[in-house]
Amino acid sequence: MTNSRTRLFLSLVTLIVIVLLALGISLGQLFKMYYLETINERLEKETALFADVIGNAGGIAFINPIMLNEWGEQMGTRLSVADSDGTILYDSGDIDKRNNEIHLDVVKRIARSVNPETYQNSLRRKMDVQYHWRDIVNVNGEKEGYIVTSMRVDALDGLYKQIWLILLATLGLSLILIALIGMKITRNYIKPIESATAVAIELAKGNYRARTYEMPPDEIGMLNTSVNILARNLQEMMQAQEVHQNRLTTLIENIESGLLLIDDRGYIIMANRSFKKMFVTGRIIKKRYHEAIEQKEVTGIVEEVFMTEKSVRRQMMIPLQLEQKEFEVSGAPIIGTNDEWKGILVVFHDITELKHLEQMRKDFVANVSHELKTPITSIKGFSETLLDGALNDPDAANLFLDIIWKESERMETLVADLLDLSKIEQKGLVLNVSSISLNKLLEEVIMTLENRMETKQIDLHVELKEELLIPGDEYRLKQVFLNLITNAILYTPQGGSIIIKGCDAGETVNVTISDTGIGIEKAELSRIFERFYRVDKARSRDSGGTGLGLAIVKHIMEAHHGKISVESEVSKGTSFTVSFQKKFSNDFTKN
Repeated sequence: MTNSRTRLFLSLVTLIVIVLLALGISLGQLFKMYYLETINERLEKETALFADVIGNAGGIAFINPIMLNEWGEQMGTRLSVADSDGTILYDSGDIDKRNNEIHLDVVKRIARSVNPETYQNSLRRKMDVQYHWRDIVNVNGEKEGYIVTSMRVDALDGLYKQIWLILLATLGLSLILIALIGMKITRNYIKPIESATAVAIELAKGNYRARTYEMPPDEIGMLNTSVNILARNLQEMMQAQEVHQNRLTTLIENIESGLLLIDDRGYIIMANRSFKKMFVTGRIIKKRYHEAIEQKEVTGIVEEVFMTEKSVRRQMMIPLQLEQKEFEVSGAPIIGTNDEWKGILVVFHDITELKHLEQMRKDFVANVSHELKTPITSIKGFSETLLDGALNDPDAANLFLDIIWKESERMETLVADLLDLSKIEQKGLVLNVSSISLNKLLEEVIMTLENRMETKQIDLHVELKEELLIPGDEYRLKQVFLNLITNAILYTPQGGSIIIKGCDAGETVNVTISDTGIGIEKAELSRIFERFYRVDKARSRDSGGTGLGLAIVKHIMEAHHGKISVESEVSKGTSFTVSFQKKFSNDFTKN
């Protein structure tokens, strides 16, 4: 495929060649006609002159061949004389025999009064000769014969050669001029157009950074300027679109809800990261929704939206790997302009945690009501008994008052724990941080619980090989260890043992409290830090426990940026391990 520069050059060359050829042919014919007319006029005059001279000299009988030869040589013509019968009396002759025969034949036919025009044309075709004839009339007015003069026109061949040489030289000069003019045209017109074309091609490919050279303010310059303006506008539009697309992609990919976009033919064309994390294990783009989604409930919502073209919202339990999660699934039709059906958007909102919190709230209300109901009932019942006359019996009165006091103390402990937990969860736990010696803190906690351990004959072993220092709130840390050791005493049978181990683990300090108690089943390990959750409900309630201790411990550890973990085996015991950061931090608060 030739470019515009080559096409322009070829067009100019072709035009010049055609013009020069037409000019050469026209000039050749024009020169030929002029030359032939000039020869014809000359021959006509010479023939008339020769005929008059011969007639005035006495006629054919007085022809002097020597004189005729001199005339022919001087005039550069061939002279032939014939009588009225066609007999050739004189001919200056020609070297070419064939031409002689034709010429003599023409002379005879002219002399015999045959139409000479036919032989003139034949002679011109065969011999390229121009000739003329004239009657010879003597002084008495009698016609004695003819004189024929002829001349070869070979000079036309040389004329043609000169014309074509001039034309070829002109063509060469023209080509040089065309090359120079073409270079100028290319520089001023073709090159800017090619540059604009190249930029347009790059823009079509998506390269909006391409630019062309801006020329002076003419038509070509305006074209290049317009192309550059178009390129800049397209680049700005694409940059704005990319920013918008990046924002939209970031929003879609990082939203917690799963998003699924299905086109009007049922093919999945987009799925965000949350959806893939929830449901997908392989590639689903360009697949039909019923092939990529295994959950029948979800495909049912999609089908319903396709059929009704209305939004659908449902809550459903969907099994995901090893757990069951509850989702609120919303399907909405996407309708474009002119009510054109585009597809469906399906949103998967995980409400498992919300449901769990709602259930926890219900359980909390039920547990608080239950925990308060028992002591209130006891207090009310024994108070009525005392009022009914039991005050008169000192032993019974003392027993009932002791029960009332224990139940009121239990209510006070429960309310205090609830207030403490509520304060931690709602307002945040503000710590009074200082450097704490865990050795000293554990010693004070153990002294507080010695009587309870002696009552159950529990052996306590403390293994702290070095001084353990951590930043923290002394009062809150006492709560942690008091709750953990109290639980160990509570769930360890009489004659059991408790072991407390502490060590420096590099960046953390770890303390493990192990017992030989009843243990916890694996299914319950994930729930022991819930409020009011008890492993052995009867035993903990009889001991005065509220079921809030481990929940408070978890919040205190989180406020200290620490961790708490548990290992347990039924009938063999339980081990709680708390890990504290050794480095002091100014943000030891939990909001």
